[in-house]
Amino acid sequence: MKQSIRDKLENLAGRLDELDRILASGEATRDMDQYRKLTREHAELGPVVALYQTWCLTEADLQSALEMMADPDMKELAEAEMKSARERLPGIEIELQKRLLPKDIDDERNVFLEIRAGTGGDESALFAGNLFRMYTRFAERQHWQVEVVSANDSEVGGYKEVIARIVGNGVYAKLKFESGGHRVQRVPETEAQGRIHTSACTVAVMPEADELADVHINPAEIRIDTFRASGAGGQHINKTDSAVRIVHLPTGIVVECQDGRSQHKNKAQAMSVLVARIRDAQQREQNAKIASTRKSLIGSGDRSERIRTYNFPQGRVTDHRINLTLYKIDSIMDGDLDELVGALANEHQAELLAALADPE
Repeated sequence: MKQSIRDKLENLAGRLDELDRILASGEATRDMDQYRKLTREHAELGPVVALYQTWCLTEADLQSALEMMADPDMKELAEAEMKSARERLPGIEIELQKRLLPKDIDDERNVFLEIRAGTGGDESALFAGNLFRMYTRFAERQHWQVEVVSANDSEVGGYKEVIARIVGNGVYAKLKFESGGHRVQRVPETEAQGRIHTSACTVAVMPEADELADVHINPAEIRIDTFRASGAGGQHINKTDSAVRIVHLPTGIVVECQDGRSQHKNKAQAMSVLVARIRDAQQREQNAKIASTRKSLIGSGDRSERIRTYNFPQGRVTDHRINLTLYKIDSIMDGDLDELVGALANEHQAELLAALADPE
């Protein structure tokens, strides 16, 4: 184990001892907010320090076995203990490194999912509908809640654009690598010649901000318009100016929300989407600067980047960032994304481990 990693683990062990003393003294209970913060930190450090102690004991066993090798009567036992310790140490070290990886503070957040039809006309809109169903089915499997914020239906079915809020445990952690260009290759229903067409959609997954605290918006820099909603919704939705459009003047970002019957609710939902978009733009700008010095294996996540191809004639889905091809397109389009999501997360973790081992 590298000395820098060992020093960090020693510091964490020292911090855990300090927390033990503070919590045992009872002083922390005078401030319940501080008490909860300290107990949460203790719960996070405990398993890491326990694993480090296991590593230390295993390392000590190895050293003891090496010392016993000098005694002919103990040589056989020593060799067995050395073999056992050497087999266990690498696995413990890898697990320790994983636990030391920086956590994405957004992983537990809810998200706004945006899907937009791109090149391909009507076929692209139909594919946008397919993608939305895919993510909705995946959300159902995860016991998440999906709320449609805004939808611009296509005349032939599907969506020109659809925005949804997905609520649940660890939503962003599992969907954060879905942002980018999604390409489909198939024979459209309207194609009489049976020719394969290529269409595309863009997907953006943005973590929901904490109220408006994460992004400061100057009220003078936004324009809010109300208008009459269109589409399904009964008499009420078509007779009142309940729909809301918010324009952020500095960035040109436009958000519309007309799904709810209440203008107040639509305004609040549109403002939440606006904040998430601004925050997403800021984070992508920051990530671009980081990527200029160290290219990410996962990709920038830029919306224009082609990340995945869905080839229906061949029954395959290929993720181009990790060169993974799965021949189960039907189950994937039905929301079976676990293998794709897991592979992307593992590749991301592998890069973080590489960065930890070689910070230069």
